[in-house]
Amino acid sequence: MEKQTAIHVLLIEDNPDFAKLVDVFLRKHEPDQFLVTWKENGVSALTELERNPAYDVILMDYFLPGQNGLEITRQLHDKYIRTPIVFLTVNKDFDLAVEVMKLGIEDYLVKEEISTPVLPKTILNVIERQKLREQLTALEISQKRLEAIRELVLQITDELRLPLDEMGTLITDLYRKHEEDNLKTYLTIIRDNLQRIEKKIEKLKHLKTDKTIPYIKDIRMFDLSDG
Repeated sequence: MEKQTAIHVLLIEDNPDFAKLVDVFLRKHEPDQFLVTWKENGVSALTELERNPAYDVILMDYFLPGQNGLEITRQLHDKYIRTPIVFLTVNKDFDLAVEVMKLGIEDYLVKEEISTPVLPKTILNVIERQKLREQLTALEISQKRLEAIRELVLQITDELRLPLDEMGTLITDLYRKHEEDNLKTYLTIIRDNLQRIEKKIEKLKHLKTDKTIPYIKDIRMFDLSDG
């Protein structure tokens, strides 16, 4: 049986009793496994996220002392922390809903709903939407990279075409002249390598998917293997 992947939740809540309730209700939810980390304010939460950014979702009380949820969210965005956020409020508020949409907050719940299936369901939906967005972003990046690769390949192959053709003609002529002597072996190696280069160029010209793979650090390379 496949092991259930834990869902890591960062809870920003100044009331320790309420924080315990959130933890209890999420841990009781099955079959998903929720692991809750609690922070009392935005400062400690930001420190935690900088230390460990691998949270799946942030649950944040909107009415926090010192800074409210919107102010903390702006700070997170300024630091390029894009973990999806769900606000917890005491009641539904139209003005808050407008501000939530402006900042890209995923959802907001009334605190009374934490003891219902609404809380885990909302978190799971938010995570799923985030995954879909990441997949779409990766697809867009891959498509743009593929377009750039095609343009670059066409430029390079146009420049290589003439010298490759001339090299092929020269090797063919030399091969005929040295069919019976020791140079034939070396000419065969050169000819085979030239043919391999031609095949790789043809593959590059007809790429339909982004076939770049990690190589060294931030450098990527083309995967032109037959597999």
